Amino acid sequence: MRSLAIVAGVTVAAVLFASDKKIPLHSTENDLVEITATALADREAVHQELGSDLGGHYILVQVRVSPKDGNKVKIDRDDFVLRTDRDGQRTTPFAPSQIAGRGALVITQGGSGGGGYVGPSDTGYGPYGPPIMNGGLMGGGGGSSGGGETRTTIKSGAKDKVDPILDVLKEKILPEKETDVPVSGLLYFPMEKQKLKDLELIYKTPEGKLTLRFK
Repeated sequence: MRSLAIVAGVTVAAVLFASDKKIPLHSTENDLVEITATALADREAVHQELGSDLGGHYILVQVRVSPKDGNKVKIDRDDFVLRTDRDGQRTTPFAPSQIAGRGALVITQGGSGGGGYVGPSDTGYGPYGPPIMNGGLMGGGGGSSGGGETRTTIKSGAKDKVDPILDVLKEKILPEKETDVPVSGLLYFPMEKQKLKDLELIYKTPEGKLTLRFK
């Protein structure tokens, strides 16, 4: 009987601990759409969501896009931008293939004659990045705070082994489509070592930009 009581106590404690770890939701809206989001910025939270921490180089944002009053909304992941107050960096989300697909993202910075290699085969940083070069954070569409022209190309990697996490990333990502009903999914932002209180999600809509803070 005593052993059963101990087990029950441990179970209750585990449930309470889990509830303490629950990440709060944040929302904002305009006349067209409401978005609800929560950010996962630490490696443990990312691992719990995906089964991989992605090398610690990505912040996940769980987003729910809810059209209002029967309106149709075209969801494009590049309409989302994650910004940090810490150093002003901002980035659009990466596609699953950019994180764990064959090949790699190759970034060449003009003026330096050199280039940064970002992708699943970067042995210096593990299989997932980081998407950082010359102090500049690379977003989904490319861009850097460094000087000179930045060019982004895809390196051929037909012989590379596909990472099993690729299927998980594809399954959980926010779908791109036109919809008049709520749609949910994850966005994968190439950003690291950030605190939730410093993060701001920006969503561009036909009715103007929506901004959402995570503090």
